[in-house]
Amino acid sequence: MNKGSKRPAMALAAAFAIMQLQAMTMQAMAAQVIGVDASAPAANPVTGHLQLGAATTPRGSVLGANNRYLTLDGQPWMPVMGEFHYSRSPAATWEAELAKMKAAGITVVASYVIWNHHEPKDGAFDWQGDRDLRRFVQLCGKLGLKAIVRVGPWVHGEVRYGGIPDWVVDGMRTRGDDPQYLRHVARLYREIGAQLKGSLWKDGGPVIGLQLENEYNLNGPGEGAGHIATLKKLALRAGMDVPFYTVTGWDGAQYPSGQVTPVFGGYVDEPWAVSTTELPPKETYAFRFDSRVSGDLGAQTKSHGPGTAESDIDKTPFLGAEYGAGLPFMYRRRPVVSPDDIASMLPVQLGSGVNLMGYYMFHGGRNPVGATTLEESSISGGYNDTPAINYDFQAPLGPDGQQRPVLGYLRPFHYFIAGFGNRLAPMTVRKPDVTPSGPADLRTPRVAVRSNGDSAFVFVNNHVRQYPMPAQSLQFDVKLVGGTVRFPRRAVDVPDGAYAIWPVNFDLDGTRLRHATAQPVARLDAGTDGITYVFAATEGIPVELALEADSATIDTPAPRSMQDGATIADVTPGTSRALTIRRAGATPVHLLVLPAAQARQLVIGEVAGQRYLVLSGQQAWFEGGKLHLRSVGDAAMRFAVYPALSRAPKADHALRARGADGVFQAYEATLPAVRLTATATPLREARPAPAVMKGGLAKAAIQPIPEAWRTAATWRIDVQRDALKHVDDALLQVDFTGDIGRLFDGTRLADDWYYSGYGWQAGLKALALKHELSLAVLPLRADAPVYIAKEARPDFGAQTQIARVNKVSLTPVYKLTITP
Repeated sequence: MNKGSKRPAMALAAAFAIMQLQAMTMQAMAAQVIGVDASAPAANPVTGHLQLGAATTPRGSVLGANNRYLTLDGQPWMPVMGEFHYSRSPAATWEAELAKMKAAGITVVASYVIWNHHEPKDGAFDWQGDRDLRRFVQLCGKLGLKAIVRVGPWVHGEVRYGGIPDWVVDGMRTRGDDPQYLRHVARLYREIGAQLKGSLWKDGGPVIGLQLENEYNLNGPGEGAGHIATLKKLALRAGMDVPFYTVTGWDGAQYPSGQVTPVFGGYVDEPWAVSTTELPPKETYAFRFDSRVSGDLGAQTKSHGPGTAESDIDKTPFLGAEYGAGLPFMYRRRPVVSPDDIASMLPVQLGSGVNLMGYYMFHGGRNPVGATTLEESSISGGYNDTPAINYDFQAPLGPDGQQRPVLGYLRPFHYFIAGFGNRLAPMTVRKPDVTPSGPADLRTPRVAVRSNGDSAFVFVNNHVRQYPMPAQSLQFDVKLVGGTVRFPRRAVDVPDGAYAIWPVNFDLDGTRLRHATAQPVARLDAGTDGITYVFAATEGIPVELALEADSATIDTPAPRSMQDGATIADVTPGTSRALTIRRAGATPVHLLVLPAAQARQLVIGEVAGQRYLVLSGQQAWFEGGKLHLRSVGDAAMRFAVYPALSRAPKADHALRARGADGVFQAYEATLPAVRLTATATPLREARPAPAVMKGGLAKAAIQPIPEAWRTAATWRIDVQRDALKHVDDALLQVDFTGDIGRLFDGTRLADDWYYSGYGWQAGLKALALKHELSLAVLPLRADAPVYIAKEARPDFGAQTQIARVNKVSLTPVYKLTITP
């Protein structure tokens, strides 16, 4: 057969492939009814297995736990926990940064006590300045935040030797019941106990828990569950008597059952992996109905079989501590994540039964420098190489307090947990009739239900990082105690990338919302204006509300119809009320359904005893009875507030009223614009960089040795020395292409960055420049065996390496403070 005769066959094969793709699409789009039997009664919670510490405050407030959820004063309690390392952040910023976390819906702050940040030399403890643990937890209490202190002694945290000081590692056997080691651990715990004295829950303080060790699965002589029991005894002897003692529960964790509670996590990629390509679909995006560990979490030691958490699954609540709110960059693997990559985890984790949503990290930071840099590295025997200074983590709040886009995607879920977590926590997970065969099954709808009696929430996820998902046309049959609820009226098309939480038989202060294709976000008591329930629409999905109104009247501009005794409203999301429910002698109940984009601008906070909804495109938080707005680069600020303020607000710059935006009052201000400049002047060209070596514990690419920096290209960076005169901060943005970038203040290493395609920012306040600023860029070799996403990997062309500065700029950060 000649070449020409192959063409019809090739064309036929291509046509057949197109037909197959079309058939798959049509099959995916054919309406599917997802059945879930949630009618069986759930077992009553069981108490008594967990040995809690002192759980009552002087005023009688009580924390508790059963095998399913946490309790506060006898009621189900579902916190949201965010990790923020005080010793990686300037002490002068702590209060504002904690206030930003609170405004984001965080209710519990977790922090490592990193041993080598506090005792670099034997007996020489430092608890001052950025290491002032006492002040940090007191600020948590001042702001109404609870705290969990992760006391180690080994913490990992991408820290040199997992946080254990060099002199300990060099001189004794660690992470077990070695007497010499335990003497130093006991002294560390006594020091921590002294810092926390008066701040524990039993004292009326914010500290509700301790985490002992981290990722502990060692099981040799003097190790295992016995060592964790020893650490708990040492903590109690040091005065650290708290309600909750936790350990990380993944990767074959070993602990004494009942004495501590395991916590879990999951990450949407694995920077600690050795692959230089995209990973298979992560199980972080797949609902789990019989397990709690979602994939590889990067433990440094190998497990040798199932751990205690597996046998404890029916005895302890499903609590999270390390769901990645971002990811670190490690030398061999530098995955950049999108807001959807992170936020889509929430319906999955909550739908899998999580009753404490805990993040690592929620706030980025920078490592302090002692006698040596304190990062994890292969040179010091670590499994990973990480930047020496920068611990950005792509966190919702950056090292300089900047708000990342992901924060707006997470907040509506946090507000949902704060407002309705007491309803969700007692609900049990129910498995649909049809579920995916595994994380790699991208065609079967991903759905879970949690129910309690006659109410439920439906959880849907159609987002998997780096993998397109077929659109799903779905209806749900949720069988509850009182009967089956089928919704919506017509199947909805759930597009690729969508994820949602939808209520079934949801109580609206006496009126039953039979179902909604929008997520509850918050309940707001606006006094004489009535009760307002805020919902968030799911992008690309029409909003349908079905209400069993009974004797109530429903006022709505939305098209409505009746079905099986329920009023069905097809709502267009916006800032105006979607509908109002009125009952004789009762407070009116309003429903406000925000579009997805506006829900991401929503901030909820309290001033003088009144809770407010604030919509703003700027970073917003409440602190000191005031509303604060922060804008990067834009001097024009706008916000809208509900309920209406009783008097015109004041601000530190001229504020203009802009009338009504639906039920919101709108205001704007334009601050004096500041133009800042930064320039990069070449000093030295790059030389040929040595080949990237493989080795270390991971047997993969390792960071170049220090002597390799002689090949780096160097630039002098000039910034305005008065740049901070009229602004809250100024962000130096360094756009470079290379392997590693390092900023030097004179000879002091001030910040560093692995090239990944993710923007590098450094606040001038944090840099605290005293000398000439310079930038060194180590060349990235074309043959470097490191993972950089396809869209960010440079085109080398004929070049064998690249080290260039594309642009440096200095962006003003404006701040507006409003007194309502």
